[in-house]
This record gives sequence, structure tokens and C-alpha cells, in this order.
Amino acid sequence: MAQSFDVCIRGAGIVGRTLALLLARERLRVALVASPRPVTELSDVRAYALNANSRRMLESLRTWPDAVHATAVRHMEVHGDIDGSVHFDAAAQGVDALAWIVDVPALEQRLAEAVRYQPQVEMVSEPVPAALTAVCEGRASATRAEFGVDFEVTPYAQHAIATRLRCELPHGQVARQWFSPQGILAFLPLEGEDGHSVAVVWSVDQAQVTDWVQSEETAFTQALQEISQGSLGQLTLQAPRMSWPLQQAVASRWCGAMPASSNSRNPLSWVLAGDAAHNVHPLAGQGLNLGLADAQALARILQTRDEWRSPGDLKLLRRYERERKAGLAPVGLAMDGLQQLFSRPEAPLQALRNWGMRSFERSGLLKDWTARQAMGFDR
Repeated sequence: MAQSFDVCIRGAGIVGRTLALLLARERLRVALVASPRPVTELSDVRAYALNANSRRMLESLRTWPDAVHATAVRHMEVHGDIDGSVHFDAAAQGVDALAWIVDVPALEQRLAEAVRYQPQVEMVSEPVPAALTAVCEGRASATRAEFGVDFEVTPYAQHAIATRLRCELPHGQVARQWFSPQGILAFLPLEGEDGHSVAVVWSVDQAQVTDWVQSEETAFTQALQEISQGSLGQLTLQAPRMSWPLQQAVASRWCGAMPASSNSRNPLSWVLAGDAAHNVHPLAGQGLNLGLADAQALARILQTRDEWRSPGDLKLLRRYERERKAGLAPVGLAMDGLQQLFSRPEAPLQALRNWGMRSFERSGLLKDWTARQAMGFDR
């Protein structure tokens, strides 16, 4: 007899595999669609900043990477383009780490191993019928377009350049960020507490991205060294440079009835999660945290449903949509506002944003509240 499924997840990336494991833990039968993807070196340079909530969830699934692949951030420095700066310290917040910088290949490997040994999850090569289809295909989701969902995109005149650097000086478990006329540059610590390597995310004007991606290594590292004010000494390129356009985006609808089943007695439903539902600017490193929070919220709502309700019950899915849209809104507004503010070269705005950074640094309770929100704490 053919296997029947409660949920079919389209997209086997980090969010898709996490959702599969969360739903399997609730004894739901899950089909995970893993489309073949081209082998690129992009996975060698990606790293994500994950907060405490994401870590707790991944640890509960036994998929948190080893310490060498998940570097704790003990301190964070954010520098403006004049004299403004903001500092966050884990000890001052009473926590071990503000965040963890996680190697993407290591996390993907742990998730793949967990899925392989989870009997409630079956890997499939094509979508299969299920009460609920969860779309976790990323920002360019073909299924979202197939279902006729508008993706309201606000493009930024920037591209992100990502790579890895070897640094003369140890990073000291400090995440560093500079808002400069040359763009927004972040150095994220890697390879544990004594590491000398950082993941780089540099948001640059789209007119300059090709020049920087193709520039000589010495010119590229010299530019980064100047923006970073030599904070980590001499820099050596460790990996290829990758780039992609930056945007803010949100789907107009996050759930609905499957087009071919809306008139049947037991209609099937779909739901969006992760980058298929929303994109934000990477300047605060919240993108994957938001996607994992989607998976967590959807699994929790399905877990608490009445026994007679199908996983595809639209009343449940709309509850998920309302909850996650409410959680996304302030993050999206904050990221968009900061990007717009720091992308303007006018002197009055330059003075205003640096004054704002200095004021925020002295704000006490507001600064503490912001730090705890970013760390994934509710209060």
C-alpha cells in the first residue's frame, strides 16, 4: 500500500529539515522533497548568527553543531561612519553568549543525519499528496509562484558579498560591524574561542559589486582592512567571494487551499515558511532566526490542535500566519529603517545617525531590551 503523509515539505534546506524533525516528533508522517541542487562553493562561505531560541530548538532535535562549528559571540561592536558606536556584552546581559556563529555545512550535515534516522520522515524526489504542503523553498520559491501568491519585494540598491578571512589577530569571540560610506561590513567570529578566522558579509552598492567580487585579492583585503580600521591586523582571503542582491520582501498570503482541491470534501492546504514567506536585510543577522521561528510556531500550533482537526485546517494555518506576521513586522521595519538611514550620504543624516548611536549606547533599559529581543528572549 502506498505511503500516506500528513505533511509534504517542499524544500530540504535548514528550515525545511528543521520543520520535518519538529513535526515528526509530534508523530506526524512527513514527506520531505529534496530537489537536486548544483554543487557550488557557496556552502563553504556561509555562516549564520543564531540566537538562544534557535539554539534551544536545534539542541532539542540533537542537531546543534560541535563547538568548533558554533562559535559563541561574547561581545559585539557596532561602529558608525563618524564617531557613533554601540557595544553589547554577554556578561552584562547575564548570559554565556549574545549569539553563536554557525557554519552552514556543519549544521546542514547534522540536520541531514537526524532526518536520515527519523522513521516518520521520508525523503522523496517529487511532491506527494498530503493534508498540508509546507513551502520552504527559499526566496525564489517556484511553488509560491505556482500557487499565485504575490511576493511584495522592495529591492535595495545593494548586493551582499560573502567570504572568509584569516586574521593576524584572534577575533576574541567579538562580532564586529561597521557602517561606512563603502557599505555595511560585518566580521563574524569562527573556529571557536581561539579562532583567527571570520565570516565576512559586506553590503555594497550594486554598481560596485562586480568590481569587488572580481578584484585582486590584495585590493579586496586592503579595502576590508581600511573599513575595519585594522582591528584584526593583516587579513588573508580564505575562500571564494560570493554575492547576491539584497531585498526586503513578504508574501501577501502565507496559507491557503491547494488550487486543485478547493472544491473537494477534504481540501488540502499549503503554508509558507522561511525565506519563501519573508526576506529581511542581513545587517542584524536575523534571517535564519526568523525562519526557524516560523518552523517552531507552525509545529507548536499543529501539535496543540484538536484531534479531529487536520494538519491542513485553515483555521490553524491562519493563526500561524497572524502570529508570525506580527513577529516579523518590527524586525522588518527596524532592518529597513537602519538600511535606509545608513545608505544616505547627506551630512545632516550622517550626524543624526551617529548621534542616535551614541544616545542608544547610553540608553540603559532600551539597549538591554533590544539585546534580549535579538538574543531570542521574550523579556
